Amino acid sequence: MSEVCLQGLPASPGILVGNLVTLRPLTDVATRVAGDPLTELGALDRAIGSSIGELVELSARVQGEGADILSFQIAMLEDETLSGPARLGIERGQSADLAWLEALEAQVAEYQSADDEYFRARAGDLVDIKDRVLRHLAGGAETTSVPTGSILAADDLAPSRFLAMDWSSGGAVALTRGSPTSHVAMLARSRGVPMVVGLGQELLRWVGKVGFDGTAAVDGGRGLIVVEPGAERRAELLAQKARDDDAKRAAASYRDKPALTLDGSRIEVLINVADSRELDHLDPVLCDGIGLVRTELMFHGGGPLPDEETQLAVYRRIVAWAQGRPVTFRTLDAGGDKPIPGLTIDGESNPFLGLRGLRLSLMHPAVFETQLRALCRAAVLGPTKIMLPMISVPAELEAARSHLDHAIADLQTAGKDHARPPLGIMVEVPSVALTPERFAAEFFSIGSNDLTQYVLAAARDLDSVAAIASAADPSVLRLICEVATHGRKTSRQVSLCGDAASDVTLVPALLQAGLLVLSVAPSAVGRVKAAIAATRLGTSNDDR
Repeated sequence: MSEVCLQGLPASPGILVGNLVTLRPLTDVATRVAGDPLTELGALDRAIGSSIGELVELSARVQGEGADILSFQIAMLEDETLSGPARLGIERGQSADLAWLEALEAQVAEYQSADDEYFRARAGDLVDIKDRVLRHLAGGAETTSVPTGSILAADDLAPSRFLAMDWSSGGAVALTRGSPTSHVAMLARSRGVPMVVGLGQELLRWVGKVGFDGTAAVDGGRGLIVVEPGAERRAELLAQKARDDDAKRAAASYRDKPALTLDGSRIEVLINVADSRELDHLDPVLCDGIGLVRTELMFHGGGPLPDEETQLAVYRRIVAWAQGRPVTFRTLDAGGDKPIPGLTIDGESNPFLGLRGLRLSLMHPAVFETQLRALCRAAVLGPTKIMLPMISVPAELEAARSHLDHAIADLQTAGKDHARPPLGIMVEVPSVALTPERFAAEFFSIGSNDLTQYVLAAARDLDSVAAIASAADPSVLRLICEVATHGRKTSRQVSLCGDAASDVTLVPALLQAGLLVLSVAPSAVGRVKAAIAATRLGTSNDDR
């Protein structure tokens, strides 16, 4: 047969030629005859408990955003609101598997058709949870093995299933649906797994073809998959892969060096961290510090909120790792797509525009001040900054400053060693980017993901608008330039810590917009420094 080219959306760069295989569903459940309600309720409870146990075990093996995603699913399963409709079905005489299937499919459909982007983004998590519990009800074992070097084709791929697979020997992913900003795409990029999304049903027509056992080629950087590539196409892709590999080796040579542009301007390259365990195998020499510590990971999982001493131990470890380099801790950024049982508000009509980030912390002053005290105590070990998420108006910053004053007064009264870190804010909302002069922050950090979705009214996790939600849009770049200009005029540091900082195609535009500090994923440090080295600014840092 002649080759067939399918164009999708690039989600994770990389090229792979291999066997095209279909991901076998976790479940193919045939409902059984219902027993008495008490027996069926017990079966459902055991299946949910086993599912939670699996996710907890898997979470212990992964780090960063992957652990955060799994913690969110655990919290959903522990919330009795999720299983309530299934329990009602069982009480009406349904079997546990049928009641769970109908209840979850109804909720998935509701989420997928909701006007609110938050619920649409969570549909994938519900499908993942639905299948996992059904599998336990059917008594099946989890099957996650995929032949080494294969291209995994599916309608969609649950984050937990991706995390359970071993990608160390290669592989790629091709999805009919999905978004480049989805959880699973983010995980693929962090692990170097090529991925293309949004390919449409034409992909499954080939994979599902009776007797089809052919090869395909994936180019994650261009969003392309070629079914049964010919010799010329293979040679072209393999040549491109060789060039990409050369670029990776070149990037590796920049990894531990200072970042300098072609004309000698010094750029600070920091790293983003979600979990202190990410630092275990990293040498601090690779970066100029940590530009973002996502502290909310400690608050997930459905257990008690971490106390001051628990938080302090984690913060101290991170500051000590930095060896005198600055560390910026973002205070609890919950809400939106990061609910925390007992803290966030259930049933908000629009969580992304509701009580999230600092707004939520101000509603829980005891929780907020506990975190501030721990951060102030950790600050005695090295240069530490506190960064506030989801600021919209100056009054929020001033309220947070008042809580910081109170936390420091408590530490003084208790006679505990502490220091007062600089207090800065995230620039995620257009109101801040348009008028940064209204905010008496000691530094600014641009969150490109949220800023982009709010400027362009394009949800970051919605595949139907993925092509629109780009930080390269002139409107977003103009706002970045405005904030950078304000920082330069007022001698306040302005950094960017969103995904845009790790996108080497955007690095020149970000530098030209006036940014001199980028905070990136640790895996992106080498290639970002290489992109900086290929960029000419035409001015020195002293002139900017």
